[in-house]
Amino acid sequence: MKNYFVAKSRRLRSTPYTSRIENQGVTAYSVYNHMLLPAAFGSLEDSYHHLKKHVQVWDVAGERQVEISGKDSAKLVQLMTCRDLSKSKVGRCYYCPIIDDRAGLINDPVILKLREDRWWVSIADSDVILFAKGLAIGNSFDVKIFEPNVNILAVQGPKSFKLMEIIFGKKIVEMKFFGFDYFEFAGAKHLIARSGWSKQGGYEIYVENIESGLALYDKLFEVGKEFNVKPGCPNLIERIESALLSYGNDMDNNDNPLECGLDKYVNLDTEVNFLGKEKLKEVRNKGIARKLMGVIIESKEINVAKSINLTNDKNLKIGELRSGVYSPHFKKVIGIAMLDKPYYEISQTFKISINGDVFEGKVCDLPFI
Repeated sequence: MKNYFVAKSRRLRSTPYTSRIENQGVTAYSVYNHMLLPAAFGSLEDSYHHLKKHVQVWDVAGERQVEISGKDSAKLVQLMTCRDLSKSKVGRCYYCPIIDDRAGLINDPVILKLREDRWWVSIADSDVILFAKGLAIGNSFDVKIFEPNVNILAVQGPKSFKLMEIIFGKKIVEMKFFGFDYFEFAGAKHLIARSGWSKQGGYEIYVENIESGLALYDKLFEVGKEFNVKPGCPNLIERIESALLSYGNDMDNNDNPLECGLDKYVNLDTEVNFLGKEKLKEVRNKGIARKLMGVIIESKEINVAKSINLTNDKNLKIGELRSGVYSPHFKKVIGIAMLDKPYYEISQTFKISINGDVFEGKVCDLPFI
């Protein structure tokens, strides 16, 4: 596939770390929440192996925050998500599908509870702030909604814990998954969560003080030399193997959370009120007609720039491949596909055309690893 340059502009924002990652050899960008997101530092496969063995620092400032605060903030946050947050605790992160009145997915953010009346919605790639403001206005909620100037650094990989302990002390490695706390560096406090868009372990640093954040960025590379630290970014191979879903790729507003396997984040039998609740009850009672599943394809290469149809032996469409990549672990192409009933059952087979050649594939569970 031919590559093209991304033309920078004011509406396509750089990040505070852009100059550093460009000096470190970023080779491709994507766009995420109207912001530059590094997409490659050379070989995808080399970065995959490095991430699984060592530690990487990622510029993921494109993971923007929607701050919701005020007397009715908890009501608004709950109205947006099908996950019951009535027992949520300050200092914790919660993965929360956000849905509309027809149960279509708007986003799948991580929501941080900063106080009883203050929340950060750490969003995937869609304009959640506009959705939140519309609901607040329509319901006359007493809330303040804005995008704070927060630019996340992620430290990911099995050696991330040792690196972060050297800088912040033992307390940071004792933090539980999806917990967060405040840690001081260079005269500023940073909210740091044990989280990240990989299954290799690590942290996300919610940088508000840019001067301190840039000093921290440099410190991570200075101290991290003994751990073979490198700049990196979310890795397509690792995230598909781990079944970390990508909003806009694997799912969008035409899909509901039950179709996407997010059942444990859907709480229909509680008293909490959220948008699309009755529609989701209808879907549950009727049963889903399609489902997001893993697939393994007997091919060595693929590029999924748009959905690719999957067909049965009669050449009838039975679903579509939404994400795919060659996996060094399986020595085959693996992917995430939306499949019609009954073809989403494990071990069902299908055919797929890649660059004019037809390959066979098999349905499997997620995650792959």
